[in-house]
Amino acid sequence: MAGVRVDVHGFWEADGATKTFTHSLDPDLLAAHVPPTARVLDYGCGYGRLTARLGELGYSHVVGVDPSRAMIERGLRENPRLALHHQRELPLPDRDGAYDAVLLFAVLTCVPDDAAQGATLAELARVLRPGGVLYVSEVPLQRDARNVARYEQHQQIAPHSPYGTFTTEDGGLFRHLPADRLRALLDDHGFAVAEERTGTAPTLNGHVAECLQLAARRRAEG
Repeated sequence: MAGVRVDVHGFWEADGATKTFTHSLDPDLLAAHVPPTARVLDYGCGYGRLTARLGELGYSHVVGVDPSRAMIERGLRENPRLALHHQRELPLPDRDGAYDAVLLFAVLTCVPDDAAQGATLAELARVLRPGGVLYVSEVPLQRDARNVARYEQHQQIAPHSPYGTFTTEDGGLFRHLPADRLRALLDDHGFAVAEERTGTAPTLNGHVAECLQLAARRRAEG
């Protein structure tokens, strides 16, 4: 992979970089699959909220990476001790199998394009050792009236966009994936789901959404 650019919607270099993230990490799910000695990559780390949380939980080898410069600059202002890095393009500078675990929290929902989602997962599979864990948390396709109306409205404006894509009033562009598509994406890129948990998560704008968390292991042939 050479110079694949994961487009950062302008929202994340402006208003999005001021948001307070609330998508929760499940310490029990993490501990069940990732030991504290693991080398962990927090990809799409934003301003490092979960990078810092991992340190609080005893994980001492954690690196955060995000394609938004504004997010990384904010994170380093707020917590200069964190290992946060701005990485605009893929591939990442790390060697193959450099990490034992990767966090991917509410990242795919911010990458509406199919090709960019695939490129992201392919690169994370490369830097994750065989048997390593990808801990994914996403807001899947929602069924409530508010979200269905947003999906349908976006389809009217951009009829060729994938169903589940929507915009927010403050300018964000997002996509909710069907749960089966998320599982298929992981399988296609060499990951076998070891455990799933469902729940709810607060959104950036004060609503509550269903969420899906998966611990998936990179297959040896992946």
